[in-house]
Amino acid sequence: MKALDELTFDNRFARLGDAFSAHVLPEPIDNPRLVVASPAAMTLLDLDPAVAQSTEFAELFGGHKLWADAEPRAMVYSGHQFGSYNPQLGDGRGLLLGEVYNEAGEHWDLHLKGAGQTPFSRMGDGRAVLRSSIREFLASEALHALNIPTTRALCVIGSDTPVWREKQERAAMVLRVAPSHVRFGHFEYLYYTKRPEQQKELGDHVLAAHFPECLEQPEPYLAMFREIVERNAELIAKWQAYGFCHGVMNTDNMSILGITFDFGPFAFLDDFDAQFICNHSDDQGRYSFSNQVPIGQWNLSALAQALTPFISVEALRETLGLYLPLFQAHYLDLMRRRLGLTTAEDDDQTLLESLLQLMQNSGVDYSLFFRRLGDESPKQAIARLRDDFVDIKGFDAWGEQYVARVSRDGELDQPQRRQRMHAVNPLYILRNYLAQKAIDAAESGDYSEVRRLHAVLSNPFEEQPGMESYAERPPEWGKHLEISCSS
Repeated sequence: MKALDELTFDNRFARLGDAFSAHVLPEPIDNPRLVVASPAAMTLLDLDPAVAQSTEFAELFGGHKLWADAEPRAMVYSGHQFGSYNPQLGDGRGLLLGEVYNEAGEHWDLHLKGAGQTPFSRMGDGRAVLRSSIREFLASEALHALNIPTTRALCVIGSDTPVWREKQERAAMVLRVAPSHVRFGHFEYLYYTKRPEQQKELGDHVLAAHFPECLEQPEPYLAMFREIVERNAELIAKWQAYGFCHGVMNTDNMSILGITFDFGPFAFLDDFDAQFICNHSDDQGRYSFSNQVPIGQWNLSALAQALTPFISVEALRETLGLYLPLFQAHYLDLMRRRLGLTTAEDDDQTLLESLLQLMQNSGVDYSLFFRRLGDESPKQAIARLRDDFVDIKGFDAWGEQYVARVSRDGELDQPQRRQRMHAVNPLYILRNYLAQKAIDAAESGDYSEVRRLHAVLSNPFEEQPGMESYAERPPEWGKHLEISCSS
């Protein structure tokens, strides 16, 4: 394990030059202090988790100090926001401090969010507030624990620096870690500003750094685009399977690596609702839960347009055609596992859709249903769960089909079935009301609940003694919290 001053930097993106990013120093926040840190994320950098308790740690990730080999850059990009093209966005409050490589030879971006104004801040103050920083930290680490690809969050640093949103709040910084922070919008920016040479420079960088296996293919750019399509199809299948709503699927919030990126008004489903909108600013429901699937394809089409200088339109269309079949295959595989099935039958899609419609009509808790389905034998579980449904006759009919389907599946060993189902059906998820309770305490100076919630969510599949309250259905007030992009 390393100390903070032993990190090794190799700033590959910074070397691309000023056409791709601007050199900016972070603006320090007053009285920086540790709110929460992720030991698991720290080990990605070979850092000793104990260093999080040091004064130097808070100063480094609160903007007061900087490694000599770090080269902080604000990246420039554009993107389609709610379907409309915005010609220049960029890191308005974040900085890529540099790239660290660990002893395993992996490169990790260190990206400090809330680091102050940059040339791309527009009218913003470049700050992030404590509540949004805590939410991003918890979501990043919770998704990772659910085996959903995501940026990681190393820490949140709080401060006394005042910032104004709807009211006065306190500034904070969150340090996020990822193999890359290149977005769809990076390619769009260079395409629409007609900079083909620099766009190729970016493409070659992404290929060499993140898709080296594609360089061995006859058409490396096409191979890379196919990989991006496949990764995003799998990512969104996992979002849908676990009831995660991103909230702002603009193309500037889509990672070139197919990882969950840029957390804003996200939410996990409480009661199942295919039309659920987690962003109260999304008046038209563009980014509703069910719309995430077609929006993923729309965003990939926007990236495809930006890649037309390098790939034929016909090849791009053919590759885009893979998205929905890949999504459906990944999603159905995940949902079979959540239902405890180990084989595939043609009618499984119908069985699943019937269940989701029954859940929708009755407001059934999405996560707890699947968890409880694996607690007992299929017949016993169905008998216990039927009271959650308004249409009891409809659920009884579904239950008969499900019990028969499990019987054909051949799994008769209940302890083994329970173990297998509990390994994919979490007991603990990041519900908005749990996050809000942790935020309320943190804004009063008590960080213990944020840390406790993080610890619980880091092990979502295993029952944790004394943590029963984190696995309960939310109170009514907790189902109707308004979350916006404002942070």
